[in-house]
Amino acid sequence: MDLNRIERFIGRQKVSLICSIDEENYPNIKAMLKPRKRIGLKTFYFSTNTSSMRVRQYRNNPNACIYFFRKGLFRYTGVMLTGKMEVLTDQETKGMIWKKGDTLFYKKGVTDPDYCVLRFTASRGRYYQDLKTESFSLE
Repeated sequence: MDLNRIERFIGRQKVSLICSIDEENYPNIKAMLKPRKRIGLKTFYFSTNTSSMRVRQYRNNPNACIYFFRKGLFRYTGVMLTGKMEVLTDQETKGMIWKKGDTLFYKKGVTDPDYCVLRFTASRGRYYQDLKTESFSLE
């Protein structure tokens, strides 16, 4: 298993899917832009609204997964990472991933109380390509 290859693959994707667990223990999936910041295959940072349903779900149950994929003409590649999602509202973290255009979504800027950061920490993953699936650990 070439983890560097998987890391490069994730770095090229423009969209990610994040999954949370709702109050009735059903998975909920949402498409997001690619992570704002990533540290290897272990840590991923996303921006979102503090008032969102997803934030409420992660606060109730931090179990999560994220998924990246690419569908080509002849090849489908997918990577699923499972782990824990944290909701962060401290100014240092919010400032770390803030982008100038974010004021379109958060009118009060980086200090907007409806702006927060989701930090995903992966513990394991599954890689799929060419009809083969491999599991790997990140612990």
